[in-house]
Amino acid sequence: MRNSYRQQIALRLTGVTALIILLVFAIIYVVVRVTVVSSIDRELQLETDKHKSQIFIVDGEIRFSHKDEWQEQEHSQIQLNPIFIEIVDDGGESMDRSPNLRENHLDFFPQKAGSGEAWTHRTGARELRQMQIPLMNGARQEGYLLVAKSFEDIRTLLNNLRNVLLLLYPGILISVFLVMRYHADKSIEPIRSIIKKTNLITQSNLNERIPLIKPNDEIGQLSSSINNLLNRLESALKREKQFTSDASHELRTPLAVLRGTLEVLIRKPRTPEEYVEKIQTSLNSIDRMTAITDQLLALARADVGKLHEVEECELMAFCEEFVAEKSQQTGRDIELAYELGMPIFVKTNEKALRLILNNLLGNALKYSEAESPVILRVSKPDSGVKIEVIDQGVGIAEENLGRIFDPFFREKEDYSEGKQGTGLGLAIVKKISDEMGLTIQVFSRKNEGSTFSVGFPTEFQS
Repeated sequence: MRNSYRQQIALRLTGVTALIILLVFAIIYVVVRVTVVSSIDRELQLETDKHKSQIFIVDGEIRFSHKDEWQEQEHSQIQLNPIFIEIVDDGGESMDRSPNLRENHLDFFPQKAGSGEAWTHRTGARELRQMQIPLMNGARQEGYLLVAKSFEDIRTLLNNLRNVLLLLYPGILISVFLVMRYHADKSIEPIRSIIKKTNLITQSNLNERIPLIKPNDEIGQLSSSINNLLNRLESALKREKQFTSDASHELRTPLAVLRGTLEVLIRKPRTPEEYVEKIQTSLNSIDRMTAITDQLLALARADVGKLHEVEECELMAFCEEFVAEKSQQTGRDIELAYELGMPIFVKTNEKALRLILNNLLGNALKYSEAESPVILRVSKPDSGVKIEVIDQGVGIAEENLGRIFDPFFREKEDYSEGKQGTGLGLAIVKKISDEMGLTIQVFSRKNEGSTFSVGFPTEFQS
């Protein structure tokens, strides 16, 4: 069973806190240990400094500058924190020791004879902190002064501190985890509200939105992003419904014509001329449905992103070939204009580009007179490469410029003048352009003509 998100947050924060507390406890322990050990070492150093100038070994005998030093109370009795002193020769044999050692001896460590550093070691059942320095007679070393102090109280203190910290550690972590889980639960409460609200939004109430309580924090930004997503979904659903309705309408019309024509044919015998006329009407309806179906398939392919494969293409040669092919198909003259005398290479999908130009040139030829020029111009401005389709036809009303790329949109004049078309050509151009990362712009005035511009950004050049 997976942990809830609040549990995950609490565990992560507790884990980080555990590391921080562990580091803090370790620092506390080390600081205390260093402090108390340094204090003992200072006492040992003071003791050695005090005695090294008072003790001499001459011809194997110990001599004191102040004999009464050995009679001091601190060296004759075992006090709470006594200091033990012993004098040994070069071989480590005891020569004299402080009375508080009684029958015991300090350990001599030859390897640390001249280090001047203190160390901790265990002698029998007692743990000591010891320091030893050489005793000199002029330039000659005669023996060593061993100075030690009990480390047991310090060890007890350090062990107690360690045990307290180890006992506190799990208790603190458990408390931190519970506090973190509580606050994590409070922190994700707005997310629960968002989840509850979004679960209530369905296709029937897609217009509802998540309320923005604190729009500037991350939860507010999440709510805003979900609302934006719902806006896009609602718009897409509306377009889908409109598209379905328009497609049904466009297909219903030729189907109705085809059905009506066939019903007329079967009512009574007809002359051969009438059969030919009605069959031709039926074929026209079938051609119209075929054109709509082809355009719908092209639009569907653009929707699912099947036109994203690109290859290098020399644009001027491509346009020359396309214009020659289109002119031969339509019997119309199409002028090809260049603003550059050098080849232009771009990365594009030739099939998609051909479909774009085919729809744009098809519209330009359809909505302009036979004697009116239609121009395909290739240029290279600073913003990249651009292909323009220019005509001097009927143009587009200004209020319709924002709708011409909607599926099945056609101006009223198209219906009244009986111009053939599906209203899908420009929608396909827009879809493919968006899919390929191209820009599509239109400049048009009613009865003055139109210019459609397809732009290739600089990164599409090769």
